[in-house]
Amino acid sequence: MLDLQSQSLTINFGIFAVAALFVWLAGTKLSKYVDLFADRTGLGKAFAGALLLGGATSLPELATTLTASYSGAAELAGNNLLGGVVMQVAVLALIDAFVLRGRPLTLFSPQSSLIMVGVMLIALIALASAAVTSGELYSIAGVGVWPILLFAAYVSSLWVIYRYEGKPRWEPRGEIAQPPESARDIKDAHQHQYQDVSTRGLVGYFAIASAVVLIGGYFVAVSGEMIAEQTGIGQSFVGATLVALVTSLPELSTTYSAVRFGAYSMAAANILGTNSLEIALFLPAELAYREGNLFDALQPSAAFLAALGIVVTSLYLWGILERRDKTVLGMGVDSFAVLATYAAGLAVFYTM
Repeated sequence: MLDLQSQSLTINFGIFAVAALFVWLAGTKLSKYVDLFADRTGLGKAFAGALLLGGATSLPELATTLTASYSGAAELAGNNLLGGVVMQVAVLALIDAFVLRGRPLTLFSPQSSLIMVGVMLIALIALASAAVTSGELYSIAGVGVWPILLFAAYVSSLWVIYRYEGKPRWEPRGEIAQPPESARDIKDAHQHQYQDVSTRGLVGYFAIASAVVLIGGYFVAVSGEMIAEQTGIGQSFVGATLVALVTSLPELSTTYSAVRFGAYSMAAANILGTNSLEIALFLPAELAYREGNLFDALQPSAAFLAALGIVVTSLYLWGILERRDKTVLGMGVDSFAVLATYAAGLAVFYTM
């Protein structure tokens, strides 16, 4: 593991910023590749967003989690995962506020499969909250039962989503509105740009961008841990804010890119799918942590982050179900509620 203890705070901040930049630049490409792949293969947008895009944009969280867990920074690892869930729902609200001003983002995502993704996510977060509250109940060869259960629940949720999207039981009614600025021309231009690239070539581009995101995430993790030590802020708050923010950059960049060329359902599924995978990453974190069971090392404040994640996810499901054409400060009412809840929750978490 890279040792940055001998470096100054300024250098570590510099490494953190450069790594974050690479994560952002690679992340902007991922949604385009996945959207083209879904169009060519017929893979559902929501499932592609939840599995492929969600998996790729979770690579920084994977790098951060493994690095922090292996070095014994259990709170940084756990709070990065749970804090990332809340942070990434806030990403949707920010996209709503600054990209689709005047019309709510959830108005353009009339897919019942997104509701299924969100419901599965809430169940996973609730299980994670129970694990934090109860602590590890039983270990098998040093690996706790809770992380295994969470990973199994995640895999099961993917199967449920895949089956449901293939044969949805109901469809939303009413106007399926288009955004105030047409994204079709942008998407058509993007498809024209890659028309000579084979599907195998798209997979190669996707793999390269994913690798850049993974390497950038590793440097974010290492430098973030050093910043926590050198500033004295503490692993819990740094993990839930600074590291969670930067490891959310792929979600921000891919969601922004997806919305720009009209893949609205994929944008929402990316965030919700990434958050589901965040919970599943407790298993590799447990395998990398060498000082006992990870859930035994987490503070009760981590359960507060999980509860906050359930609240903000529920707010967005409300928006998708209701699909009201009403805004507050240029964003949907649901997005405004998410940002207000996130700000208030972070203030409470800091006092804990």
